[in-house]
Amino acid sequence: MEPSTAPDGGAPDSDEFDWLTLDADETVVWADTPHEMSLVPAFIVGIPLSLLLVGIPILVGAYLSHRNTNYLVTTTALYRKTGVLSRNVQRIEFDKVQDTSYRQSFFGSYFGYGTVDVSTAGGTGVELSFTNVADPQALQRRINERIRTDRDTGEDRDKAAVLDDILDELRAIRTAVEGGDGGSASARADDPAADRDT
Repeated sequence: MEPSTAPDGGAPDSDEFDWLTLDADETVVWADTPHEMSLVPAFIVGIPLSLLLVGIPILVGAYLSHRNTNYLVTTTALYRKTGVLSRNVQRIEFDKVQDTSYRQSFFGSYFGYGTVDVSTAGGTGVELSFTNVADPQALQRRINERIRTDRDTGEDRDKAAVLDDILDELRAIRTAVEGGDGGSASARADDPAADRDT
């Protein structure tokens, strides 16, 4: 399965993920499942053992795990859904991500899949792994770009909030000065800056 991407490849429809609840302004930008060739090692082990009936559970388990695993990158977070009989959904927001890395096994290098590991600030090691995804290096790059965008936007919001506070303070000072004799008593009571000046 080719990963679904956006905006160039078209945004994946979040309605197809019945397990996913998105915030109002959150959209899916990438979605995928484990690479089909990641089943090769299970078949290499499972097929010979199936003659002894031991390999059948290995094959069935690998297939069901593959079919019931989804990975998503949205505009604000990373998601991983796993589980055959039950459902486990893990979510990590970009502002909590500390580090990303990727790795590939022998088969992964040959067939073009690997694992992207995500560590969080304050976490103990890897908190979330996108296991056996196609082109893990490209996925790591996409995640790092989203993290950078999220942090830059957050810094811009922080700067804008500080500038708004300074502007409010300057307006209060101007109102106090234009009110004559330093402003009225009621203006001073409402304005903490006026109390500091007196």
